[in-house]
Amino acid sequence: MRFDVYCDESYPDLFASRNPQATYMTIGGLWLHSSQRQFFKEAIHALRDEYGIGGEFKWQKATPSKEMFYRRLARWFFEQEESLRFRCVAVDRQQVDLVRYHQSDQELGFYKFYYQLLHHWIYDFNDYAIFCDFKKNRHRDRLHVLQRCLNASNLSSRVLQVQAVRSSESVLIQLADLLTGAVAARLNDALRDNSAKGRVVGTIESCLGHPIQHTLKSEQKLNIFVIDLQGGW
Repeated sequence: MRFDVYCDESYPDLFASRNPQATYMTIGGLWLHSSQRQFFKEAIHALRDEYGIGGEFKWQKATPSKEMFYRRLARWFFEQEESLRFRCVAVDRQQVDLVRYHQSDQELGFYKFYYQLLHHWIYDFNDYAIFCDFKKNRHRDRLHVLQRCLNASNLSSRVLQVQAVRSSESVLIQLADLLTGAVAARLNDALRDNSAKGRVVGTIESCLGHPIQHTLKSEQKLNIFVIDLQGGW
């Protein structure tokens, strides 16, 4: 079978920041059967039309005037059950040793964690097309290297492409942005409960039946992996 994965991130430059505004960097991916791509896109566009949402939607735009749309979109995501899945990795900046493990290169470290997001949900005998929100990199081959590493470690599956796409051109990346931003906001304790964003997160948590938090690896709908880099047993 063939799958699409649409990815976005929150606080991507956190590891090298001299004035960090958060604890966790997060990368999220929205997973779906390629055959359902058009259906999901049309459904999201229909919701945008219903609520009069023009242009790009994303977590940072979850304001009071657009709150009902974002809450409805969150419920719609859960209504699709496991035909539309989300996985997110969260990395504590305080545990990241760029010098020892990432050649003093925060961009390299970022893409190593991108690999962790994708690798563990690539299953045997499937094909994958991965679409990442466009990001300026110092090394232009980062996505090609990521694709090569994923194929090298998943010999019975194929990653057909890892492609940068501007979020303004993809409502599925915009949905990934919304979910990734919601996870990052909760994990970084960056929410006011009576705010529009707080109520959007409240809707997500109501659908989940529990707070946004680290989940078991077996969680299929909204999977959150808070990576522990401290070792131990």
